[in-house]
Amino acid sequence: MSVQIPVVSLAGLRSGADPATVAAALSAACREDGFFYVADHGVDPTLESRLETASREFFAQPLETKLAIRMALGGAAWRGYFPIGDELTSGRPDIKEGIYFGSELGADHPRVQAGIPLHGPNLMPGHPVYLGPTVLAWIEAMTGLAELILRGLALSLDLAEDWFTEHYTTDPTVLFRIFNYPPAPDVGEQRWGVGEHTDYGLLTILKQDDHGGLQVRSRSHGWIAAPPLPGTFVCNIGDMLDRLTGGHYRSTPHRVIPSVGYHRLSWPFFFDPAWDADVRPVGRAELAPDVDESRWDGANLHEFAGTYGDYLLAKVGKVFPVLRSQVL
Repeated sequence: MSVQIPVVSLAGLRSGADPATVAAALSAACREDGFFYVADHGVDPTLESRLETASREFFAQPLETKLAIRMALGGAAWRGYFPIGDELTSGRPDIKEGIYFGSELGADHPRVQAGIPLHGPNLMPGHPVYLGPTVLAWIEAMTGLAELILRGLALSLDLAEDWFTEHYTTDPTVLFRIFNYPPAPDVGEQRWGVGEHTDYGLLTILKQDDHGGLQVRSRSHGWIAAPPLPGTFVCNIGDMLDRLTGGHYRSTPHRVIPSVGYHRLSWPFFFDPAWDADVRPVGRAELAPDVDESRWDGANLHEFAGTYGDYLLAKVGKVFPVLRSQVL
């Protein structure tokens, strides 16, 4: 029997009837795998279907059409389309193309006026014209879901239910991606849709299509599959939650196996600390050094000094080194 990532029902947290049970399930999942599915999440399935249809329409277009919203046109906001091979993981090109989105900020926003990277307007495609509004609606829905899950995670850490909102996510860093993984080329060696990595912030919520490919490195069982389950999203914690809990909850490495014979789409949403937040261990975690000699990148999150924006820029700059040299 294959090892499975736990499924956590959010019903008791959404209704307020039994948040303690949800918190206990989240705690167990974060300590073992750092990954979990969420069911009973309340997200409109019609919106989910519309997002998937619009995304497939976009990626089916010729490359020159997609390049009309290429990331180079987004400037410091770091938004728009990138073709296959432009994004790197651990220095190697990923076998995927995608679009970067984030919170929609106008030219009059103080952070946009200040030229802070990863802040600004989104580059929305001309076709399908409904992709842009659908993306903004999805970001709103995922933001609400992320806030709900973080309430459960706060309770799981013996903190007040609104602790994350009060300390780190009143003005969160919100990023959203749409990825298309084409069929894997026959190159005679293992290549990855996305290579081994951890996410950077607090919480990632992933919508998958019907095709599998995501793998998670469990502490106890090594690499295990995280296939799509109807009616759920896959969630994982990032480096900042690892740091905040002193390693009690680990940001778990994961990767994507290229598809064979079909295109695979995924929609990761990242809900992270405020740009200028200084994330530090809290409560009992202050006594637990965040040292993990087995980390994929050899990093020690406990030794990092700076804001979340500093951490994020250093990470994203390695993903798009050419773009980084142009906007920073």
